[in-house]
Amino acid sequence: MKKENKRLLLGLAVMLCCTVLCLVLLTAVFPKGPLAVAAASTNEVSADGVRIAKVEKTGSGITMLTAGDWESAYPEIYASYMKNSENDSAEDYVAEYPMISTLFEGYGFAKFYGGARGHTYVIDDVTGTGRPHAMANCFTCKTPNMTVLVNELGDEAYSKAFEDVLQQVNEPLSCYNCHGNTGSTLMVTHQYLANAMGSDLKKVDAATLTCAQCHVDYYFAPETKAVTLPYTSLASMNPDDILDYYNNLMVDGEVFADYVHASSGVRQIMINHPEYETFAGKGSVHFGTFTCADCHMGTVTAEDGKTYPNHFLRSPLDNPELIESTCSACHADLAGFVKGIQDKAEERTYDIGYQLEELINKVTAAAESGEYTDEELDAIRMSYRNAQFYWNFVFVENSEGAHNSRLTHECLDKSEALIAETLALFH
Repeated sequence: MKKENKRLLLGLAVMLCCTVLCLVLLTAVFPKGPLAVAAASTNEVSADGVRIAKVEKTGSGITMLTAGDWESAYPEIYASYMKNSENDSAEDYVAEYPMISTLFEGYGFAKFYGGARGHTYVIDDVTGTGRPHAMANCFTCKTPNMTVLVNELGDEAYSKAFEDVLQQVNEPLSCYNCHGNTGSTLMVTHQYLANAMGSDLKKVDAATLTCAQCHVDYYFAPETKAVTLPYTSLASMNPDDILDYYNNLMVDGEVFADYVHASSGVRQIMINHPEYETFAGKGSVHFGTFTCADCHMGTVTAEDGKTYPNHFLRSPLDNPELIESTCSACHADLAGFVKGIQDKAEERTYDIGYQLEELINKVTAAAESGEYTDEELDAIRMSYRNAQFYWNFVFVENSEGAHNSRLTHECLDKSEALIAETLALFH
């Protein structure tokens, strides 16, 4: 036994010496520390110049590195990420858009609907939203802790209890969501985006896809409660095909609905922030030429002359350096140009929103009157559902028309046309 113990101790000593030697060598080669190894990572570039996003592998025993873990390796980038805390105000959409209390009746958004603010606040926002959350799927785009959990467990993670997963959360949306644990490589860590894009994933620049992981429309699959996107390719990623997708998705013998309107009985679809679908949609001027990062991040030149990607995410209108270096090549007055687009889109959004409010009250009255057959009411409700869908696609898209004004007005045109068609169905 004594000889065996001596051999064991000798082996441990050799292992310890090897470990120390490896650490010394790593420190010599990577003076910023072992995490700096990841800085050598790059993205493959296609023949068309598109950076191809890598997709996170699942079930691999992932240990998430937090933003703080990367601070020493990327101090400037970390500091710019922390500046997202400066974006600390959120709009009260229920107050600003009075019609939504009626349009979303029976759904939590009718009572509490706050605008987006800095990414560092997403945990505070989802836990203090005023809308109760039963399942962990509400954490999907709020914390990399949830991303890791899904990548480890698969779809079963989505249906875990919200409060149980909350106990595991220690990080708001951060580095892992866009880079995995690589430090610099752009990655798709949310599998549902890779599933929805299929082979088209390689056609879209990784600097757009990393943002598209969360700035997309989605629904919770009825059986698994997993986050799912309502399309299967770039070609089907448009409002018409998305509406067709939802209208052909049956659940327990009825057409899919995110909620049933409390008074009228309309089975409603709730579109969620479709920035990616809008930016990449028909009529987009910038998609394929610029990425989301080009416009909402840009680069910064440090005092020593070194440049780095700015991780303070904001509107280009709030980034004068970006306007001067990039946007001004085509836009002499970007702020005025965008204001013209947004003012027109917002004016129509309010107007059509109030038209829908009048219409849903009329649908409710028809349902209560006893003057319509079930078939007639079903036709009225489906027509109204479609009208609100196109309006909602614009209302919840956060650029107010700036990402793609052509598609914005096409959706509003279709909503108005469907309002007229619905009115024609009444006696």
